[in-house]
Amino acid sequence: MVIEGDNLPVLRGLPGESFQVIYIDPPFNTGVTQRRRTVSAVASENGSRLGFRGRSYETVRGTVLGYDDAFEDYWDFLEPRLEEAWRLLTRTGTLYLHLDYREAHYAKVLLDALFGRDCFLNEIIWAYDYGARTRRRWPSKHDTILVYVKDPKAYWFDSAEVDREPYMAPSLVTPEKAERGKLPTDVWWHTIVSPTGREKTGYPTQKPEGVLRRIIAASSRPGDWVLDFFAGSGTTGAAAAALGRRFLLIDENPEAIAVMRGRLGGDVRFEPRGAEPGKAANDGPEQEQP
Repeated sequence: MVIEGDNLPVLRGLPGESFQVIYIDPPFNTGVTQRRRTVSAVASENGSRLGFRGRSYETVRGTVLGYDDAFEDYWDFLEPRLEEAWRLLTRTGTLYLHLDYREAHYAKVLLDALFGRDCFLNEIIWAYDYGARTRRRWPSKHDTILVYVKDPKAYWFDSAEVDREPYMAPSLVTPEKAERGKLPTDVWWHTIVSPTGREKTGYPTQKPEGVLRRIIAASSRPGDWVLDFFAGSGTTGAAAAALGRRFLLIDENPEAIAVMRGRLGGDVRFEPRGAEPGKAANDGPEQEQP
């Protein structure tokens, strides 16, 4: 299911302990406008170009999808949503909070208070090697994903379901191990979404499905519910569906909803702005606990 609207009232209307995995990739509060542009020619007598336009959107030489990534009260905005995330997690569930390096340390302090320090599982560094580089400092080419569990004695984690990586020094291990690959550590080397690849939707800050598949495969089982309430281009839903998980996505951006309609196909129910979510997260059979 995909719901269009402000995520906070939607979250407050959902039943507690409904989701096995919650992944959120909120605006990073970088203070700049995030945008991605695609340029395409449109038949016209005067040679002008056509694009989308909506609240906080603009058209520049084609379609520009973007948002203002600056909040004066960023943590006043995010804290109540993280409180709801804690409430909505099952006892075996896991939260993955994807943030920029500018905000990750503040989030760690807040989540320690909300979840408890003993519920902190990992700080994952997603490293990539693409884009412009400054010569005035070490170029920043990583994001931080903070991982917290609802109950440190009961959380679900299945490393056997996680994709494996090549050894950096395969000559130091047996040929059998080199062929099988190694389990990922808390540093993930994974490329961004290719600007020319099939996965690209044109949505700003789109994350690669490979990162979400790893998260969902490790921390949930087939049939479990996955929640993303800053859904953006719908990568969480695409990865969850491919792995046989059920998902609920929330976003108030009409352009995000349009992208998800085209990406997720006809098996997904779209609820219009202001719709009641009902008991979407509890309408299936009870999920077996480990």
